[in-house]
Amino acid sequence: MKLLSVNLGRSKAVDYTDAPSGRTGIDKQPAEGAIRVAAPGAKGAAGSGLAGDEVCDLRHHGGDDQAVYAYAREDLDAWERLLGRPLANGSFGENLTTSGLDVSGAKIGERWRVGPDLLLEVTSGRIPCRTFQGHLGEKGWVKRFTQQGVPGAYLRVIEPGEIRAGDAMEIVHRPEHDVTVALQFRAVTTERTLLPSLLAAGDALHPESVEGARKYLAKSARHAARVGEGPDGVRGLNRGQVGGRP
Repeated sequence: MKLLSVNLGRSKAVDYTDAPSGRTGIDKQPAEGAIRVAAPGAKGAAGSGLAGDEVCDLRHHGGDDQAVYAYAREDLDAWERLLGRPLANGSFGENLTTSGLDVSGAKIGERWRVGPDLLLEVTSGRIPCRTFQGHLGEKGWVKRFTQQGVPGAYLRVIEPGEIRAGDAMEIVHRPEHDVTVALQFRAVTTERTLLPSLLAAGDALHPESVEGARKYLAKSARHAARVGEGPDGVRGLNRGQVGGRP
């Protein structure tokens, strides 16, 4: 497993983003040399994430739980075949382009060592947006990306460090639960009945997914109460039906 490139984005004005500033840093390019990746609360850092990588819309991007975005070169290659066009490292706005690592198959809470020092933890999959579609220039891209179900992974920084293209990557912790990035992505996009299963990932799960799962459970409980179902999902019996008698 290897880090093929470290990709940084510079802010620029575009006409395809709904960011309040009208700017985006999605056009990420491979960087040369060592890049510092800060952890939350690092002295002198603007926030956790990669030094020199500009995040323009903090409503949906960046923050401690989405400090780093990774995408597998193998998945970019598959998209090249589907789209019939080349996709350079960084084309999907990813900070890390990886080789030999099943990024979308990673488990929530899985931890990766990148280079000698950096330690990252998987939190969620990437949700496509209008800016992503405009950047690629592919009609219907949001729907197509969602249907493919290979979102890449957002990660939080557990231990800071410097990384560079060519660094070794290692999975140093893999949780026992079965909540993968791909499963989390399907649960929050196309298969919301899967939301409760995400809670098995515990505290490693992105807070927005935790909130979504809890709201889904609360809504299901209210619905069950209205139709008279018990906690096991069995519809309650009327008083005259106890024992199966009319």
